[in-house]
Amino acid sequence: MSLIQDIKNDLRDAKKIRIPWWGLLCWMAICGLIEWLLIELGRFDLGLPVLNSVAVVGFAIVLKRKQANHAWFWITMLFLAALHIPLVLFTPWTSKWVPSLAIAAIDTADLIVILAILNMIKGFSVDPETNQK
Repeated sequence: MSLIQDIKNDLRDAKKIRIPWWGLLCWMAICGLIEWLLIELGRFDLGLPVLNSVAVVGFAIVLKRKQANHAWFWITMLFLAALHIPLVLFTPWTSKWVPSLAIAAIDTADLIVILAILNMIKGFSVDPETNQK
């Protein structure tokens, strides 16, 4: 299957995901802890970029949870999460209002890049039980 078709299938699966009420409560607790930590560090301006990065990486993990038993998946996700750190720290973020559509577009593009990387690496991997791709 082609890379573009894999990404389309992943995005179709993403549209079907519904977050339960307890998941929203957990996310609110995580947001509170991250914001509290950023306030303590004096970097409250990084709140939205950090939370968006955590949400996109977490959503990609949930979306590709079938690959969670492979070491290459977790190595790739750690690498991608580590790439988000300099992206958040060294990008000049504005303190002015940004339209939510622009934020959603950036997050969607980020998710598509993550899914493309995961699908490419999955194409290179070999299943040890069947010795097939």
